[in-house]
Amino acid sequence: MNQDETDKTTCDQEWPDSLDALVAAPAHHEVLLENERVRVLDSRIKPGETVPVHTHRWASLLYVLGTSDFIRYDNEGNAVFDSRTAASSIEAGMVTWSPPLQAHSVQNVGNTEIRVISIELKD
Repeated sequence: MNQDETDKTTCDQEWPDSLDALVAAPAHHEVLLENERVRVLDSRIKPGETVPVHTHRWASLLYVLGTSDFIRYDNEGNAVFDSRTAASSIEAGMVTWSPPLQAHSVQNVGNTEIRVISIELKD
């Protein structure tokens, strides 16, 4: 089994549909396009907002439109990433890769909106 097959199987088994970003955190995720191969999301987090616990079951290409300081928490509320202490920064205009993300929440602790277009690859 190659890595892609492992990721797909793991995602389907570990992350129920109820935690999908569109179901668990619809106020922060908007579908721009979806078909059998991709789902394109516009994700927005205003300053001071915390996104409810959710998942992203597919690997994705991320296009960062707006950045701010943020903290990512696991599904038990433990901080797992803080942009304020990260070794590298995320900047507007950046394009990056993201593996599937297990259950997490994100809190915008900065002064500007976080906005990311994600192209999730379903296969």
